[in-house]
Amino acid sequence: MQKKWITGLMGGLLAATVLSGCDEGEIILQGKRENPRAILDSTESTEVVLPENAALPVSLPAIRQNADWTQGPGTPATRINHAALSPTPTLAWAVNIGQGDSRRGRITANPVVADGRVFTLDSQALVAATSTAGAPLWSTDLVPAYDSGKDASGGGLAYAEGTLYVSSGFGLLTALDAATGAQKWQQKLNATGSGTPTVFGDLVYLVAGDSTGWAIERSTGRVRWQIDATPDINNVMGAPAPAVTEQFALFAFGSGEVQASFREGGLRRWDALLTGKRAGFARAEISDITGDPVIAGDAVYVGTNSGRLIALDLESGARIWTAEQSAQSAPWVAGNDVFSINDSNELVRLNATTGDRIWNIKLPFFTKTRPSKQREIFGHYGPVLAGGRLLVASSDGALRSYDPVSGALLAETNLPAGATTAPVVAGNTVYVVSTKGQLLALR
Repeated sequence: MQKKWITGLMGGLLAATVLSGCDEGEIILQGKRENPRAILDSTESTEVVLPENAALPVSLPAIRQNADWTQGPGTPATRINHAALSPTPTLAWAVNIGQGDSRRGRITANPVVADGRVFTLDSQALVAATSTAGAPLWSTDLVPAYDSGKDASGGGLAYAEGTLYVSSGFGLLTALDAATGAQKWQQKLNATGSGTPTVFGDLVYLVAGDSTGWAIERSTGRVRWQIDATPDINNVMGAPAPAVTEQFALFAFGSGEVQASFREGGLRRWDALLTGKRAGFARAEISDITGDPVIAGDAVYVGTNSGRLIALDLESGARIWTAEQSAQSAPWVAGNDVFSINDSNELVRLNATTGDRIWNIKLPFFTKTRPSKQREIFGHYGPVLAGGRLLVASSDGALRSYDPVSGALLAETNLPAGATTAPVVAGNTVYVVSTKGQLLALR
């Protein structure tokens, strides 16, 4: 009886509690009722609308008759700001320089031109010299003993005063006699050496694969000094070439870090971190700096793979502006404009002072083999200013030239097998390496 009484008592209390709760009125929130699912049915576009392309006047440097192209455009002292070139160059000759691109190896070294020779590096560490008439002169294999050419890939080239400096994926920086290909010295980097070297004064500067910046004596190959950055494994093959002035050497690393050191002694002056990424692209997770730092006046222009192009103050490293673009190769600075190829395969013109976009032109993106499937995204290399036009070499098999004022396509020339390097211009000739391992000359 006691158990039944307790059970009944508990039931009564519960019922009383429920009835008591029902006595409280529902709280009505003030305001207009909205359907939370309405946004899913909306047909209104959420895409950010960019301003229309503008054909603003451009101030280009004077055209220069240059016989040589010794290294990249980042360093003002050796940069060819505006090379001479005919409006419609056509293929003059093609010569094999070694192994082309494959699943295990890539050509990453832009050719350099000096003393009537064109120097190249294939995907398996073979250095070749070719005359400007297309005749093979010499070749030197830089694969170490007990290694195979397929074991590593990548590297870069720079030339100065009769010596060719070659970095390779085998972790070596090698100095070769430019006339014969004979080795002068070799320095181990203790990591992959796929970064492109820069020569200035009595030193060679480069970034090794472990995020270390090196300064190496040109005459002996001895290490003068080193600097370190935050390690990062999510890198694009081939580190950017350092940019150098009389005072500073600027290094760009895979972590998105830019460091400026005093050129002679290596004391760090400043460092900057390039942050931010383009939403909606998985490749934007790779924050590597793919647009080599370029010094122009008192500013440094540098771009990342993840969708940012940034201007920094050369003296302090302070950020001047940030554009939601990128630079897949070294940006090209001309007058008050910066030209680059971004991560969406667009040729872009920005105001160098403010970073404002002036125009962007879509480049071929990918081959469509099935609906909504991207089989292969095309690579575009450049731009390079020559003959009053912007040159872009592409893996889809074309060398295109664009109007710097409006971005309009002016000419298109066939490149057999497509490009795998940026074009360089010397002696009124465009030189570019194809994916099949051929040096192409267009005049």
